[in-house]
Amino acid sequence: MEYYEEDRENLGQANKYELALSKYNTALHDDEIAAKTANLLNKYMQENNTKEVKKFLFNCIDLTTLKCTDSEESVMRFTEKVNEFVDKYPDLKNVAAICVYPNMAEIVNSTLEADDVKIACVSGGFPSSQTFTEVKVAETAMALHAGADEIDIVIPVGKFLSGDYEGMCDEIEELKDVCGDKHLKVILETGALGSSENIKKASILAMYSGADFIKTSTGKEKPAATPEAAYVMCQAIKEYFLETGRKVGFKPAGGINTVEDALAYYTIVKEVLGKEWLTNEFFRLGTSRLANLLLSEIVDEETKFF
Repeated sequence: MEYYEEDRENLGQANKYELALSKYNTALHDDEIAAKTANLLNKYMQENNTKEVKKFLFNCIDLTTLKCTDSEESVMRFTEKVNEFVDKYPDLKNVAAICVYPNMAEIVNSTLEADDVKIACVSGGFPSSQTFTEVKVAETAMALHAGADEIDIVIPVGKFLSGDYEGMCDEIEELKDVCGDKHLKVILETGALGSSENIKKASILAMYSGADFIKTSTGKEKPAATPEAAYVMCQAIKEYFLETGRKVGFKPAGGINTVEDALAYYTIVKEVLGKEWLTNEFFRLGTSRLANLLLSEIVDEETKFF
């Protein structure tokens, strides 16, 4: 059977991604993943319920405001609270980053005074990823120009689910090229992927395409982050590291409403990936609610600082 040149090229591309996936076990069963995740949390989570762990988790927060009601004034006030934290709690490390829409990067950049706090922007047609690649590239470039240190994008979920791995991966690669040495966090929107097998495949392909972090969810789709999705993603990160030697970060986001939720993700990272990943260079929590809850438990009184 003869192929036209274009067919050969397409087949080669398809084989390229299938070959990448073939190096990993993606034949996962949801019930087995649920059982393994529950067993891990039952065995190890309680030992991590300490003040030191909560201080660490606070320092891993990407403090997030992604509301349609955000304005320059509200984002400025949001950022000023992060500045004030330094004087109010001099013995505690601050949040890891402030995460906003791209059009708010400039106001955060001009307001932020706290050291070691990054500016993260969602980009690429967040949260649906349904726009032209050229628009995603322009939006990302503009966010970086306005002061963003990190970019959070969503995979084109429809392309992934329809088997267009080339389309998905090309887009991630193009946006990573725009980011250069700035971190690119790639959101899988795990609740829309439908299975542990798909989460594993999407994790591998995102890392293969240059993701510096893989992230569970936007928080705009249900279900958002789950411990089971986190377990699969951390296993993928571990296997990818063993295969390539490249360390990729992990960020659960969406639906992280309690300290217990945060402790669960910490436990999964610690037990699956190990202590090397227990730094905010490789572990983040995307949330707005959690900061006050963690802070309250750290200082032993109910606190609504943020």
